[in-house]
Amino acid sequence: MSKKITSIRGMNDILPQQTPLWQWLEDKVRGVLAAYGYQEIRTPILEQTDLFKRGIGEVTDIVEKEMYTFEDRNGDSLTLRPEGTASCVRAAEEHGLLYNQTQRLWYAGPMFRHERPQAGRYRQFHQIGVETFGMDGPDIDAEVILLSARLWKALGLSDQVTLELNSLGDAEDRARYRDALVAYLREHSERLDDDSRRRLERNPLRVLDSKDAGTREVLEQAPRLEAFLNDDAREHFRRLCALLEAAGIEYRLNPYLVRGLDYYGKTVFEWTTRALGAQGTVCAGGRYDGLVAQLGGKPTPAVGFAMGLERLILLLEQQNPELPAPVALYIAAMGEVQSQALALAERLRDRLPGVGIVTHCGGGSFKSQMKKADRSGARYALILGEDEVARGEVAVKPLREDAEQQQLPETDLADWLAERLARSQA
Repeated sequence: MSKKITSIRGMNDILPQQTPLWQWLEDKVRGVLAAYGYQEIRTPILEQTDLFKRGIGEVTDIVEKEMYTFEDRNGDSLTLRPEGTASCVRAAEEHGLLYNQTQRLWYAGPMFRHERPQAGRYRQFHQIGVETFGMDGPDIDAEVILLSARLWKALGLSDQVTLELNSLGDAEDRARYRDALVAYLREHSERLDDDSRRRLERNPLRVLDSKDAGTREVLEQAPRLEAFLNDDAREHFRRLCALLEAAGIEYRLNPYLVRGLDYYGKTVFEWTTRALGAQGTVCAGGRYDGLVAQLGGKPTPAVGFAMGLERLILLLEQQNPELPAPVALYIAAMGEVQSQALALAERLRDRLPGVGIVTHCGGGSFKSQMKKADRSGARYALILGEDEVARGEVAVKPLREDAEQQQLPETDLADWLAERLARSQA
């Protein structure tokens, strides 16, 4: 017997019993994005490796250790996208979407990072991201945060998440702060964890992300980035906070919040939760005004965020939201009436668009068909036998309520079902 082929570690199948929750989540997100006037963009999962080296930063963990990179048959270095922002910027610049224009864009799809798989964090994972271009005021920063807050409301997660905010200033601010931070941390390097000592030489701001208890103690007395911000960055952040307060959005200032990608500047934010243990960030983003120019375009203000769907699914599974049943009607055929059952299903689909209808196929006893009807989640079983066909009727058996089976003329069936299905949804 041939050896079974299994999935790659950290790249998981999403099975039919799981997809209804994914679809519900995606539908809710699309509804909120449409309400804010954001348009979808779809980019390839493969890009030139240089896009991510230049965009994310060559000394980030993503580029150094986590990217799936290979040479194709032409000798070109290609990478499975580890995040969506760089690809979105590349596409928008390549197709002329940024010249003298403002854009509100969103994307969804799989991303790839070679890291240790754990709950809610996989090697193939899924993100929905929002990117805006051409607007440099704090009002657009506030809008994307308000949009994300509305997402939590739509998903029933508002009481599960907390907004954390910080400002990184501009590149000159961060350079001056980096020098001060490195000088301080070198004085205490023996108390830092190994990972932080490595980051100290190559990407010192990432030390602020450390979860190591000893390093956290050292950081309590470290210089604060706030003290190095220029007047413009301070005013931008002050106005953002005022806009959020006016909108009733609660937030927590987090001076250690720096984000893991090199392209961020000024505003950075995260939505975090305590319900998922160590993997507490469910949505993160900020302003990246320098990235478009860094990738070869003209200087363009930009701000956005991304959220990992696997972590949101873990949160939603704890909430157990009530999902609409994918199947509303199950048609059982008794005797030599399969052609009539299939035709009935087609007529009902014409009359009841959007209603899930399954026609039993493969034969079987009445009892076995009723078991399958019940397992399908349908609200009604429609039973068609030779006697029903002869009389032009259909037997209707309620499966989710305590009511009697009844015979209905087929001419009345669609209207009867439409009324009761609408009532059940209400």
